[in-house]
Amino acid sequence: MTTTTLLHIDASPRSGRSGSVVHGSHSRRLSHHFVSAWQAARPHDEVIYRDFGIAPPQAVTGDWIHSAYTPAEAREPWMHEVLAESDTFIAELRRADVIVMGTPMYNYSAPATVKAWIDNIVRVGETFDMDPSLDDPYVPLLAERPRRTVLLTAHGSSGFGPGGMQAHLNFLVPGVKAALGLVGLREVHDIAVEHAEDRGDLLERSMAEALSGIEQLVRDLQAKVQAG
Repeated sequence: MTTTTLLHIDASPRSGRSGSVVHGSHSRRLSHHFVSAWQAARPHDEVIYRDFGIAPPQAVTGDWIHSAYTPAEAREPWMHEVLAESDTFIAELRRADVIVMGTPMYNYSAPATVKAWIDNIVRVGETFDMDPSLDDPYVPLLAERPRRTVLLTAHGSSGFGPGGMQAHLNFLVPGVKAALGLVGLREVHDIAVEHAEDRGDLLERSMAEALSGIEQLVRDLQAKVQAG
């Protein structure tokens, strides 16, 4: 059996998972459920884990931009140091076959930690290039083989899915999809748990549906992996 590499990212600042600890993170519960279900069927697959709630990525700075847009052969030692974390994140992304991200929705969008990771991995000459002669000048560099992304989100209220009453306010899922698409990660599956602020039966039903959906998605993606 060919080994598959999962890149598992958690973004919630809450350290525990709901259902296990009081005030635990719902998005962590979803992402760990996915990885556990995956490993139950494929225990030998590799998992790279990043916990941005504990160790957030560095934000892009002026020095980062200067370094990233300097040709590699012309970079000074300090520039390589500035880009070291970005290099590591990109290497993990290249290595991954499945990217699993658990993240809450903050103010209709992604937490700053998720945005910082995106800003570190969307890098000219590394994960995308530009060709002004093309109608679409952005050329993805991570489209050379299949990589599947699973975006597992937690929302305080409800109706953020397609056709929902607050779908027009969901900048989290479309924003992450757009950024990942720029580098070539265009197969993105998303599952959400809603009603985190409502709690009670509404939250419990939403969580049960999300966990069931995750189990089915694991089966579907593993079938794709096995089919090559």
